[in-house]
Amino acid sequence: MAAYENDLSELVYELNSSTAVAKRERSSSLDALLAAAVEQRATDIILIAGSAVTFRINGSLTAGIGRPMSSDDLRKALQPLLTSDQSKELESNRSLDFCFAHGSIGRFRANLHYQRGTLAASIRLLPSQVPTIESLHLPPVLARLMERRQGLVLLTGPTGSGKTSTMAAFVDLINSKRRDHIITIEDPVEYQHPNRYSIVEQIEVGHDTPSFAHAVRAVLRQNPDVILVGEMRDQETMAAALTAAETGHLVLSSLHTNDAAQTMSRLVDSFPSNRQSQIRQQLSLALLAVVAQQLVSAMDHAGVYPAVEVMVATMAVRNLIRTGQDHLLRSEISTGKREGMMTMDQSLADLVHARRISRDTAMAHSYHAEELRSYLARA
Repeated sequence: MAAYENDLSELVYELNSSTAVAKRERSSSLDALLAAAVEQRATDIILIAGSAVTFRINGSLTAGIGRPMSSDDLRKALQPLLTSDQSKELESNRSLDFCFAHGSIGRFRANLHYQRGTLAASIRLLPSQVPTIESLHLPPVLARLMERRQGLVLLTGPTGSGKTSTMAAFVDLINSKRRDHIITIEDPVEYQHPNRYSIVEQIEVGHDTPSFAHAVRAVLRQNPDVILVGEMRDQETMAAALTAAETGHLVLSSLHTNDAAQTMSRLVDSFPSNRQSQIRQQLSLALLAVVAQQLVSAMDHAGVYPAVEVMVATMAVRNLIRTGQDHLLRSEISTGKREGMMTMDQSLADLVHARRISRDTAMAHSYHAEELRSYLARA
């Protein structure tokens, strides 16, 4: 660790030093930074003017190492990553999401933005291999969902909860077993899927299509079997995804909600009141499952595990959705173990019982502490 700190301190010094111009031309300091992150198995790099370089490793932020970086340092390091169009978008919108490959180091997802009037960046390292359901430690019921040919599967959770990786694992599972035409619509494309048994097309919003909604409408004319919609951001995209799920396609998508009940309410409330009854009817017919997840630090701090709530659309669940009784969904989930359902608190308790996470960590991630305590007491 000491050697790493010295190397990173030298890197930050190089970024700060006006005498390092010739050296930067021979070996990019951004290359060195990305390589250091890969070597340390970091998941994220956080760059903020006035602060030292920070990595996220095993879910925790490292202390800032090296000298603070100036706004000019950051711009010089990051500007070479951008095309002229991306530079214009960054200045116009004050934020930019994109993916990039950097030599032999790997692929990365970056968000460039402004804070306190200065450029900042959050860079995520993307695994070289597409993850599997097993490698992500996800419950087997999710693999069974991918045997379905029609309907809507929703992945939910806060930013950074692993939704994109889970959806990539879904696509990989189908790609490895079925001869389907899979079309993904993403912003940006993170995991690159080779054609295995299936044909996989990956459409990037802003590059290949103007919007999610436009892309979903267009792909229905492209003979897909499976459609992945990276995120349902607006009413138009939601309506198009529901229609696709009703008309013979398996649709995978995501929302920033914490649980199944909140997901149903969020979807319905996105539409005007005169359409909400129709949307509930569509959801009750098209929905296959809602999977809510969050990433929880392992007991040995050597990684993270997903805590997962799974709601499968049984007849009882469909009836509750259709009649607007979202508040009863959680109770239905807690008693639906036979169908593969589990609440978030049941999942957290299982991780504690398996000695993968600590009791304190589970309590910190629980939305219903009393319920979790009751599950933990049953061990």
